[in-house]
Amino acid sequence: MAAATSMQNRGLIHTAACLIIGDEVLGGKTTDTNSAYFAKFCFSLGINLRRIEVIADDEDEIVEAARRMSKNYDLVVTSGGIGPTHDDITYQSIAKAFNLPLKLHGDAFERMKRLSKPHPSQPNFDWNTPSAALTAKKRMVELPLDDSRPYDEQVIFVKDTLWVPISCVNGNIHILPGVPSLFQSMLDGLKPLLLPRLTDPEGRGVHRILISTPMAESAIAEYLTQLAAKTELKGVKIGSYPRWGKEHNTVTLVGRDVEYMESLIPEVEEAVQGRRVLVEGEDDSPEQDAEAGKLASG
Repeated sequence: MAAATSMQNRGLIHTAACLIIGDEVLGGKTTDTNSAYFAKFCFSLGINLRRIEVIADDEDEIVEAARRMSKNYDLVVTSGGIGPTHDDITYQSIAKAFNLPLKLHGDAFERMKRLSKPHPSQPNFDWNTPSAALTAKKRMVELPLDDSRPYDEQVIFVKDTLWVPISCVNGNIHILPGVPSLFQSMLDGLKPLLLPRLTDPEGRGVHRILISTPMAESAIAEYLTQLAAKTELKGVKIGSYPRWGKEHNTVTLVGRDVEYMESLIPEVEEAVQGRRVLVEGEDDSPEQDAEAGKLASG
């Protein structure tokens, strides 16, 4: 539990940022879903996600973004660029950003050998025989390591069945893989270590209330401006979201003071001639949805 103890001592987490690294995302080859998952993760824990960036597999860009985000935000998560090929440069770039060496992490390497399955295309692969394939595999466990800090707070294993580590650099940058299933699983595994550092240690997070309204945004803009000013001191944010081609738009109340937010619902419903919904669009009529679909496809 040393890693958990050391993480608790790093200070409270108020803000977060997400750095998506990969030419394939910028080139449209793959769709980024990890930032959306991280956004929901932060919202559920009451962490204020302040920035999401997508950058290329470019060392200079990674160095600049890593330094800036580490300085400006309490929790930083990166996604992508930690595979075995030449264009997987996240580890080396973040190591350069903080003047750290890349070192083969023995425990991670042993876990890799124990838990990874041989690929069918490599029937003769041998962990004890030097080869190009072995060198490539080792790239995934050569991590930025700071000898002035305990290794157990820099290399975090969140699942006993998974060899891939979360490399934590400069105390707040957490390097995760870009594969969505791995990213999500490892982020969820990190949650117990983050909970003690939240302003709400029970991880109850913030709450969102949805009010569906048939009125145009311009018709309710003045009221929402007044409502936002009134609720600001209570930490409640008011949002308005148009739904193109639909019967209803959405007004949102977001905050931690659930009792206060609930007390506002009758007033808001009356002012915007709407009603509270659990899911956006639940009060749209099937006929109108079909017509909107025709317009969008036409």
